[in-house]
Amino acid sequence: MNSPRHIAIIMDGNGRWAQQRGFKRIKGHERGAEVVREITTYCANHPEIEVLTLYAFSTENWKRPKMEVEFLMKLLDNWLKKELATYQKENVRFEVIGDISRFTPALQERIRLTKEATKDNDRLTQVLALNYGGRDEIIRACRRACEAKKEITEENFEEFFDAQIGDVDMLIRTGGEKRISNFLLWRIAYAELFFTNTYWPDFTPQELETLIEEFKGRNRRFGAI
Repeated sequence: MNSPRHIAIIMDGNGRWAQQRGFKRIKGHERGAEVVREITTYCANHPEIEVLTLYAFSTENWKRPKMEVEFLMKLLDNWLKKELATYQKENVRFEVIGDISRFTPALQERIRLTKEATKDNDRLTQVLALNYGGRDEIIRACRRACEAKKEITEENFEEFFDAQIGDVDMLIRTGGEKRISNFLLWRIAYAELFFTNTYWPDFTPQELETLIEEFKGRNRRFGAI
């Protein structure tokens, strides 16, 4: 039976969830942050899940209105400050992929401190993709390999990525769209794909559990017969 060791989620639909209810888009992001906690806690207590990677802010998201981007940066900073207690309680290690050099020094320091404080936690690794793009990640990995003057092989390529988190088993996208959106392009080579119409603020551990059960019933051949 398939084991969902690494689950990755494109958390889509915050803005539409808020607009349907007559709220400003930021209300959807606030509720979406609460769902991150709920899903992370569920995964931390699941006997098979080891890594949860969440698409939090893409390299393309800078194109959004300035006020919304500024709110998202503030939300991330406050969320990391508040969620440290949850990370420690649930024994979750915090990791980041993406080019965070564009963030303010204060936010970069918050990220560093959170990583340092949780580095020994080993029940689950939660990975936030921040200022992340799959193509950008691959290009930066190639640059690192060139700087190290090392030959790139399929076996050693991940060594040059931002974090060594392994291949994705399940890729889930909420919000009804059926696109990969430049997410984890190297690591999803043989991932099972799931698309749900549920907006991220309405996504629940129960729906995730249902998708995991479907995943376990799929036939993963990895190119074989």
